[in-house]
Amino acid sequence: MSELALPQTARSTAQRFPAASAVVELLKPITWFPPMWAFMCGVVSSGAPLSRNWPLAVAGVVLAGPAICATSQAVNDWFDREVDAINEPNRPIPSGRIPGRWGLWIAIIWTVLSLALAYGLGPWVFGAGLLGMALAWAYSAPPLRLKQNGWWGPASVAICYEGLAWFTGAAVMNRSFPDPRVVTLAALYSAGCVGIMVLNDFKAIEGDRQMGILSVPVDLGAENAAWLACVIMAAPQIVVVALLYAWGCPANALAVTVSLLAQCLLMIHLMRDPRRLAPWYNGTGILLYVLGMLVSGFAMGGLHGAGR
Repeated sequence: MSELALPQTARSTAQRFPAASAVVELLKPITWFPPMWAFMCGVVSSGAPLSRNWPLAVAGVVLAGPAICATSQAVNDWFDREVDAINEPNRPIPSGRIPGRWGLWIAIIWTVLSLALAYGLGPWVFGAGLLGMALAWAYSAPPLRLKQNGWWGPASVAICYEGLAWFTGAAVMNRSFPDPRVVTLAALYSAGCVGIMVLNDFKAIEGDRQMGILSVPVDLGAENAAWLACVIMAAPQIVVVALLYAWGCPANALAVTVSLLAQCLLMIHLMRDPRRLAPWYNGTGILLYVLGMLVSGFAMGGLHGAGR
């Protein structure tokens, strides 16, 4: 039944409250996978047995994806509502399916619920949750709006989606501050993720240029930005390989090396036409990158299991 066919009372109710489907669309479940994957890398890197800690692992997955990541999506859409009204008018807020100030209220409610869940998982998880939530709001909300800066924006997303999520996974399972080696790996893969975010900005070069957003591709040009993104992604993985060898994990180091060499071959193809091939690389090279994360996580889990 169309809205015009509804009684006046039903229409006013529909305008006052968002439909559940619109709320789910606002929270963008498709974006939850990266932080949930990084969280699971933290879980396996902790070395703690999952069989005795699965409720904590499940709660942490919820925190990483449906809670904190979903909150960041709601915050971003609320503060981008005027731009979206021009570029993507069918999104929940500009289309009116999330009416009034409900977009803001959902972002606030999800923030409170996320922090409550993080608090219940321990002080280190709560601290990571506070930092992640602060970055999520700073990324989109004035006066900072980190997304308008080509470096601060990608860096804040990389920290939230990779580093903090990995840290949280290890902290949840160990119920304490993670092993410094685990934190080092999380930081390295988080740094490499900045390159992934630079490539992700290729899809919006024209829009960013028109809106005055100085993304790295807009600032440096597509070819230079692609070269830089490749270096940013590859360099931390080289360090990871060296550390895994030094820590006595040669098989894992070899696996990450093979993954990196395969990524380099894909990067060579990417450079033939960065603007056209950036989405292709995001669907191929990034898969190898995140598989290397998991391999590195298992290396740490093996060390903890062996008592080293």
